[in-house]
Amino acid sequence: MSVSFPKWAGVLCFICVFNFISAQQKQPNILWIITDDQRADALECYNRATTGKSESQLGFVMSPNIDKLAEEGTMFVNAYNNSPMCAISRASMHMGRYPFRSGHYKFFSHQEADVSKPLISQILREKGYGTAVFGKTHWSVSKNRNKKKNQPNDMFDLVVSFKSDLQNKGFGDIFTSGATVEFPDGIFKLIDRKETAVYPDGTRYKYITNDIINGVPEADRKIHAKVDEDFDILRIYTRPHNTLIIGGENPHPAGQTIDGLLVKEVKSYLKNANTSYKTLSGRQVDGVNTTKPLFLNLGFTWPHTPVLPPKEYRKLFKNKRYAIPEFSTEELSNFPPQLVIHYNECKSDQLKKEEKLQAIRDYYAFCAYGDALIGDAVEAFKKYNQERGDEWLIVYTVGDHGWHLNEQGVMAKFGPWKQSVHDAIIVVSSDKSKFPAGKVIRDITEYVDFVPTFLEAAGVDTSNEKYEYLDGYNLQDVVSGKAPKREYALGEINVVNGHRAYMRNEHFAFSMRTRDMWDNIKSPNQNKNVRWTLTCDRPKADMALYDLRVDPLEKRNLADHRDYRALADWFREKLGNITLGDGRVECDWSLTNSYNISNFAGGADDKKLNIPEDIIPKI
Repeated sequence: MSVSFPKWAGVLCFICVFNFISAQQKQPNILWIITDDQRADALECYNRATTGKSESQLGFVMSPNIDKLAEEGTMFVNAYNNSPMCAISRASMHMGRYPFRSGHYKFFSHQEADVSKPLISQILREKGYGTAVFGKTHWSVSKNRNKKKNQPNDMFDLVVSFKSDLQNKGFGDIFTSGATVEFPDGIFKLIDRKETAVYPDGTRYKYITNDIINGVPEADRKIHAKVDEDFDILRIYTRPHNTLIIGGENPHPAGQTIDGLLVKEVKSYLKNANTSYKTLSGRQVDGVNTTKPLFLNLGFTWPHTPVLPPKEYRKLFKNKRYAIPEFSTEELSNFPPQLVIHYNECKSDQLKKEEKLQAIRDYYAFCAYGDALIGDAVEAFKKYNQERGDEWLIVYTVGDHGWHLNEQGVMAKFGPWKQSVHDAIIVVSSDKSKFPAGKVIRDITEYVDFVPTFLEAAGVDTSNEKYEYLDGYNLQDVVSGKAPKREYALGEINVVNGHRAYMRNEHFAFSMRTRDMWDNIKSPNQNKNVRWTLTCDRPKADMALYDLRVDPLEKRNLADHRDYRALADWFREKLGNITLGDGRVECDWSLTNSYNISNFAGGADDKKLNIPEDIIPKI
C-alpha cells in the first residue's frame, strides 16, 4: 500500500525543521565575568556616568578595557548585590533568588531539599548549552547533602578551579593554604593558618602565620618575615584576622599571576575546540564543543585579598595621591551594637596613614591589572564567535560585592553600606538592539536579575510557572522599559555580625537585625519566633538609617533621631514583612529535607515604597 502526500507537506516539514535549527543557532554564546570584592568606582566609565569625573572620590583609577566594553554595550550603574559576602552572593546570583527565599545564609546548602532550585548552568545545560567555569566558584551549593556523592561536573560540564587546578598543583602567588576557624557566639576566631608563597623561580615556601594553641615556630616566623620584606607586604594587623594581606607586590609579572593563568586556561579551552587537550596542571579535558551554544563563567579572584598587583601596575600608582576616607569615634558611637561588632572584626582606622595609602593604591592597581585581563579574555571570546559567525552575550558583574577602603572604619565587605552592596553591571551583545551601545541605565537592578537575563537570552520563557520562583527581572526588559520599576533594593547577610537585612533606594539606606540568633537555624526551630524583630523592644532591632539626601557617605545613623524615628519604624515594618514573612525559607541543611516557609506577609515584596509624606523629614 502506498500513501501519497501533497507537495506542500514536504515544504512545510522543511520549514519546521529549518525554524527549529534556526532557533537553536540563535541561542547566543554567553560569557559571564565575575570579579571578587571589586568596587564599582574602580571603573572610569562608572565614575564618569555617576559623577562626571574619571577619578573615583578617592582618586586615580584606570580601566581602558572595561571602558571600551561599556562603550560597546549597556551599563547599569545602580546595581545591588543581594548579600555582601562571597558564598551567599554567588549562590543568589547563580540561583536567581534572594537569600531569604533560598534559605542559603552561609556556606552550605544542597539540592536534595524540595525548596532548593538549580543553578543557571544546570538549567542551560538542559536547554542544550555546553557549560564551563574557570577560576572562583564558591557558590557553596552541593547537589547532594553527602558531599562525597558529588561529582566535578554536577554544576558545570567543565570546572577549572584556581585552587584545585592551579594552587594545589604548584601554581600561585601568596595564598592561604590551610586554616582552622571557629565562630563562638558568631564571632570570627582564627585558630590557626598556613600560607604558601610561590617565587618566580618556582621556589615554594609553606609556613604557619597563626596558631593560638601551639604558637608559631621560630622557623616559620623567619620565612614569614622574609616573604613580607621581599614583596612589601602590608597586613591588616588591626583586626582579629591580623595576617590578611591588603597590599604588596605580586611575586609574578603581569600575565603570570593566578588570574593571568586563568585567562590562559580560558583561551586554551576556546582554542582547542572539539578536541582534547591538557590544562596547565596536565589534566586532560575536552575543549569547547562547537555543536552546542556555550555558557562560560570566568570567576576572577582579584581584587580579593591577598591584594597583590604585579610590579608593572604598582609602579603606575606608586606616586598617586588619594583622599583617605575619614572615620571618627563620633561616627562609631552612632552604630547599633550589631554594626559595632562588624567594626571590631574588620577595623582599619587604626592603621597608619601611609599604610592606608598603600592599601588604597595597591587595591586600585590590582583592579587596573584586572582590567587588562578582562580585555584579554573578552577578545578571545569575541574571536571565537567571529570565526563561527555566532551570536554572543557578555555580562560583566563588577564584584560579587564591594569593598571598603576605610569607609565606616573598615577594609572589608559584610556591611549594609554602599561600599559593600552598591555595584555595577555591564552587558554587551552582538545584537545592539537588545543592549544598545553606550547606554547607561540608572534604574535599580539586582544580582537576582542575572538568571532570568540568561534564560531569556537562551530562548527560555521565564513567564512559565516553572520559573515563578525567580526573584529578578530580565535586564533586557529593564533596558526596554518592559520590566516594572523597582523602588528599592534589598538583601540579607549572616556572616561576621549575624542575621541582618538591608533596604536601599535613592534617598535612604536602612538595615536591621532580623533574627535573635547567630548561626543557621537547626530543626525543628526553622522560622520559630520569626516575627521577633518586628515585636522586640526597639533597641534590640539594631536599626540603622541614613538620609542619603544629606549624608551620601553614610556617616550619621539617624534611626534614633527624633525627626527620623517614625521613618525608621516604617522601614522596620516594610523590610521585616518582606524578609521574614514573604516566602522566607529556613532550612536545616544538615538534613535531607527539613525546612519551613514563612508567609505571614505574603506579597509584601511589591517593589513599591509609598512612604507616607508626613514621616519624611524635610531638608
